[in-house]
Amino acid sequence: MILSNPFFLVIVTVCIFVAIRVALYKTGLVFLVKKWWRRFEDCFHVYQSFKVPEFNESMQENHLYGRVTDYLNSLTSIEESDFTNLVTGKKPNEIVLKLDRNQTIEDDFLGAKVLWETGASTDSTSRSLVLKIRKADKRRILRPYLQHIHVVADELEQKKRDLRLFMNVDAPNRAWRAVPFTHPSTLETITMEADLKSKVKSDLESFLKARQYYHRLGRVWKRSFLLYGPSGTGKSSFVAAMANFLNYDVYDLDLSRVKDDSELKTLLLQTTTKSVIVIEDLDRYLAEKSTGLSFSGISNFMDGLLNSCCAEERVMVFTMNSKDHVDPAFLRPGRIDVHIHFPLCDFGAFKNLATSYLGVKEHKLFSQVEEIFLNGSSLSPAEIGELMIANRNSPSRAIKSVITALQTDGDGRGISMFGRRVGFDVGSRKSADEMVEPGGVFCGEGAHTVRDFRKLYGFLRMKSNKSSHSQSFDAGSANRDG
Repeated sequence: MILSNPFFLVIVTVCIFVAIRVALYKTGLVFLVKKWWRRFEDCFHVYQSFKVPEFNESMQENHLYGRVTDYLNSLTSIEESDFTNLVTGKKPNEIVLKLDRNQTIEDDFLGAKVLWETGASTDSTSRSLVLKIRKADKRRILRPYLQHIHVVADELEQKKRDLRLFMNVDAPNRAWRAVPFTHPSTLETITMEADLKSKVKSDLESFLKARQYYHRLGRVWKRSFLLYGPSGTGKSSFVAAMANFLNYDVYDLDLSRVKDDSELKTLLLQTTTKSVIVIEDLDRYLAEKSTGLSFSGISNFMDGLLNSCCAEERVMVFTMNSKDHVDPAFLRPGRIDVHIHFPLCDFGAFKNLATSYLGVKEHKLFSQVEEIFLNGSSLSPAEIGELMIANRNSPSRAIKSVITALQTDGDGRGISMFGRRVGFDVGSRKSADEMVEPGGVFCGEGAHTVRDFRKLYGFLRMKSNKSSHSQSFDAGSANRDG
């Protein structure tokens, strides 16, 4: 009676099916079934094999072998292999999977399945990789697949590079000296309006993929940025964040150490691809001009014939406190592609700093801080960040210290900021005041900028001498920044 009940039969069938599934997974039979099915399926296909030995006939290293190995080690299918090596990576506590001999790795490309087999060469001393492609798919996917491997291998190699910071020195050869580049700043840690940060990231990502586009236009594959704003607003930290995002080396060029135009050209020739070339405080140098460099030499460095030949796959960054008194010839499109303004903080930037430094999104003192900002007071992100770091164990005390600093040293410093909300100006042909983008102001995370640090409590003065101190503070900030 019960057996004739259709509902009961359905329940029994489902239970049996679930039990079989559990038994297969628990015992590993499901993997054996898949393996046997693949072998059965392969019986109906004809494969062609391509061997990639570790060394060529002259016993020289085959670079393709290393690139293919890196590519295969990055595949998720390596985790499904019967046997895989676990080794430590370069980063702390990093464990990576590595291929071993006599393994078979599956990959999919353009809807076709390909197989890679690892093993020893005929002499049993060197290793080899064997690519197996179905003959029906070979003509369609072989060349694109090999190009795909090269592209992925290039990306992996770029990510594994240890970045370096290069500085031009006086002696003995007046050339670049390198140190490891370990700056922690990233585009995620920079305090910036979300929309503007998205624009910057999109611009950098587009640049990385634009080699063919630039070459089709007959232009050098490079990008140039102008970062301008008061001292302590995070320009140097932003440069570090760009380098970390692009995974490019940094060349910090000090023009005061360059004796003439010829040496400047030599320094450009010695830079490498995948690098960010930085000239800080260009406006100050152009005003003082204390070395033998000519204005034409600097402009040709930015966009001249040598630049066109030696600046491929590079990003050039120039920083200024202000571009108001700089010859427009230095700022024209072609020499400067993107203008980014770094102003003093407004209330929105202050809230971002409070979230990053104190873990506070809302606070009862925020209304008082907002009122002070609306009255025209402001400080740089470096100043506010240092106060928050010093009082990080007590958000209330940190915010009160910022309020005190705004009332003593910030009066009037933010008035001009509210009329110029310029953020991201691509190929700027207009002045900063004309290119108005609402919400475009952003502040870099100045706490990481060592050169922009001021004494922690140096600007907390008595309110009685506020006027005289504020004037000397602003006037001297450019000199102290150097």
